[in-house]
Amino acid sequence: MKHSLSRVLLGATAVAATALALTGCAGGPNAGGGASGKSLVVDASFDLKTADPNREYETTGSIVAKALYQTLLTFTGSDVTKPVDGLASYEMNADNTVMTLTMKGGAKFSDGSEVTVDDAVFSLQRVQGVKGNPSFLLDGIKIEKTGDKTLTLTSAKPNPALPYILPNPALSVVNQKVVAKNGGTSDANDKAEAFLNGESAGSGPYTLESFDAAKQVVFKANPNYQGDKPAYSRVVLRNVEGPTQKLNVEKGESQVALDLNPDQVAELSGSKVKVESNASRYMIFLLLNQDPAVNKLTSNPDFVKAFKLGVDYDKIVDLAGKGSVRPGGVVPSLFDGALKAADGNQRDVAAAKAALAKSGYAGEKITLNFPNDITVQGLSLQNVAESVQAQLAEVGITVQLAPAPVATELDAYRNGKETVGLWYWGPDFPDPSNYLVFSPGELVGLRAGWKAGADDAVTKAATAAAAATGSDRASAYGDWQKQLNASGPFIPLLQPAQNVVMAPSVSSVTTNPVWTVDLALIK
Repeated sequence: MKHSLSRVLLGATAVAATALALTGCAGGPNAGGGASGKSLVVDASFDLKTADPNREYETTGSIVAKALYQTLLTFTGSDVTKPVDGLASYEMNADNTVMTLTMKGGAKFSDGSEVTVDDAVFSLQRVQGVKGNPSFLLDGIKIEKTGDKTLTLTSAKPNPALPYILPNPALSVVNQKVVAKNGGTSDANDKAEAFLNGESAGSGPYTLESFDAAKQVVFKANPNYQGDKPAYSRVVLRNVEGPTQKLNVEKGESQVALDLNPDQVAELSGSKVKVESNASRYMIFLLLNQDPAVNKLTSNPDFVKAFKLGVDYDKIVDLAGKGSVRPGGVVPSLFDGALKAADGNQRDVAAAKAALAKSGYAGEKITLNFPNDITVQGLSLQNVAESVQAQLAEVGITVQLAPAPVATELDAYRNGKETVGLWYWGPDFPDPSNYLVFSPGELVGLRAGWKAGADDAVTKAATAAAAATGSDRASAYGDWQKQLNASGPFIPLLQPAQNVVMAPSVSSVTTNPVWTVDLALIK
């Protein structure tokens, strides 16, 4: 995941910051209206900076861009294991270095003009040129128009993950003529962001009625959209704290709430509202430092084994609430190449005690470091840490909790100085290659003091996974994770649930780990 660790952790601070978000104000569900007068109010805790799709790389920004724009490739519903045609179809060459995209035709921008290959080339080059947060997604890729309806994306190295990258809303296609007329370029001189914060230039199901990054975003149906018309002609996306989201959806002041934590969801038992709880893309894990200079015990293979066998994985999933799941490895259950929970390490108290005795452990306190001012899908890491502490006490390991603000703890984590760490990982795109950073000598591996050459078996399996293509990728990534489970310093714990609360008037909300929710698919 190239830059993902710092990006995810910046996202983590944003998650914490949403607790301070102002409650947005808007009319009730019938305020205003589009052609049919049918409106929808969705409450969310904002992580939002811009409505410019080629600059956004925040959770709420992806919701906004998905509603206003279209991408060359996309995913169907919640399934991110198979990229499908969007504005274009695609083919990869045999060595996964060249993708050829062919525009399908028929799509129109909100001004009625046709979406062309020139718009696609300009948009992707603009992502690269403006050097915004999502620009790294297209690092090392040459984008060229090769025909009236075709463009090629050429990677310097094999890039089998590219089809999984292109559906990201940050890679949306914008109307080149409109954007260029308003200061848009494909380099650092681009000045179109201010314009795009006031008026959209896309071909998506909605157009932008108004945008306030701190309060609310209002969408209205795009009359020139060529896909299935959305059920709601007007959508108000409001910035609202979790507790207020709960009250609003219960009282009918909103129809959808996106950010209720497990405790708030539990309080809805018996209510008329409906709750959809599905596994999120985030994976919470433990790391044990492999640098003897940091701790001689956590770098002892038998002690690591005792830790893995001592954790009660099912109890931790239960703590996180309905919809949470345990991944079998570091790759989340939603992605191609994921392992089933049964393939992961399992609790065995007797075996844990035997491994502990073999390690030479003599009752020393083992420090567990974690940030205590962030939550993951509303789940407090403090609660997870306390549960781990109690479980390991049952096998004879004394864990001392060392909570700290993320701003303080982050440096120790990045510098590989934590004894045992509790963190989470969110992918930049839904492909298992994001997780190779958990290998020796790679980004997260080094955070655990796991240097290059420390585990030849894991490194060999990682190399094979990175080189695998087509249908061989899933099994190759599975083999790598099994080796990582056996000898690595990481303990995948759970994927907390993404909770969506719906008023009785709403029949379905389709979630997706890339853009959270597609407003146009809400029924």
